[in-house]
Amino acid sequence: MRAGRGVRVIGKQVRKARWQLAVIVSAVVLAGSLGHGVQPVQAADPVKVGILHSLSGTMAISEAPIKEVVLMAIDEINAAGGVLGRKVEALIEDPASNWDLFAEKAKKLLQEDKVATVFGCWTSVSRKSVLPVFERYNGLLFYPVQYEGEECSKNVIYTGATINQQASPAVDFLMGSEGGNKKRFYLIGTDYVYPRTTNKILRLYLLKKGVKEADIQEEYTPFHHQDYQTIVGKIKSFCAGGDAAVINTINGDSNVPFFKELANQGVTADTCPSISFSFAEVELQALDVKPLAGHLASWNYYMSLKTPQNMKWIKSYKEWCAKHNIADKQCVTDDPMMHAYMHVHLWAKAVEKAGSTDVDKVLKALEGLEIDSPVGKYKVDEKNHHTWKPVYIGKIKEDGQFDVVWKTKEWVAPEPWSELTYPGRACDWSGDGKGSFDMVDGKRSWLSDKK
Repeated sequence: MRAGRGVRVIGKQVRKARWQLAVIVSAVVLAGSLGHGVQPVQAADPVKVGILHSLSGTMAISEAPIKEVVLMAIDEINAAGGVLGRKVEALIEDPASNWDLFAEKAKKLLQEDKVATVFGCWTSVSRKSVLPVFERYNGLLFYPVQYEGEECSKNVIYTGATINQQASPAVDFLMGSEGGNKKRFYLIGTDYVYPRTTNKILRLYLLKKGVKEADIQEEYTPFHHQDYQTIVGKIKSFCAGGDAAVINTINGDSNVPFFKELANQGVTADTCPSISFSFAEVELQALDVKPLAGHLASWNYYMSLKTPQNMKWIKSYKEWCAKHNIADKQCVTDDPMMHAYMHVHLWAKAVEKAGSTDVDKVLKALEGLEIDSPVGKYKVDEKNHHTWKPVYIGKIKEDGQFDVVWKTKEWVAPEPWSELTYPGRACDWSGDGKGSFDMVDGKRSWLSDKK
């Protein structure tokens, strides 16, 4: 009796244990099936974004700090709950100042990593290298640096300055009383598309304003050029005639030996001021600044701006630097960093507005999108994928900062196409967005018709 009762008790326990195990297994299987598409759990998955900047090579001096502010902006977005309830995860690629490698890395980010967007590039040659990749795979690139214009891609948001938001206001300043009424100009730049195209437009602009052809000199050096002794000697001789200025479109670490040689040969801001379009607070950290005091730059942002928004941003960046063991001396902000920081927040705001990370939906949400920034009002143009912002002329101070000596009264509308090279031409991605077209004399002209 006792033995049989014991068998029955054990049998009940076994059946109960089997039932419990079956429940557990069913739950596990159900959970697994839900995770494979029956009921998506994507809300817990991060949204991947790419960072595509040179962290080594000739452009690292300018691009490496941009990675930091992009990561800082992503951290801020995640601290506020992410986008659509999902965290943002950054995937960092270093193209090492190799323009062909930019395209390879861009394809990897879009095709293998499946990123929702990419924040990246500095030089126009790197941007043009990746452009076919983004257009082929319908990716989205946020580009943070001033450029030469003559481009307007559906797949790029150009947050940096166009010619009319940096270069032509700089020339107007130099030719005016505040800039010394300059009449002669030496154009020095790195030998690639941005300096050459910018100077092509500026040459036409100067000629239109009455400057003589003989009073415009132009010269280019390769990336990472280090010996500027001969060139600065020619600049010194050119400036000896009076009423002269240098327009500098040198990019990357070559700015360091160029400005050192200006100081060595006594080419000061008093005798021959230079105005730079790719040289800012970050690059100044690598120089003895005192001999450079008084030289100029044209940008849409300076660290020295006293707006409440900028003071708050600088404070936040200083805290970021301390947390990530970046020396306070190196913890400076500049124009491309500001645009890079802003375009992360623009993307996040557009994703929330669109309710999706889908590229076409995000692009639609970006049209006319306004956001607060360190320079105040800042928005994406309703049609052309560029941004509106103010323009500032700054003078180098001995502490490595800039004293703002001139600014526009209002923010300036972007003009991707110069009237001097492409009269009547604009671009418009608003509306149905079904194709790539320009505006020529106010009428839509489809690019496919021009091929």
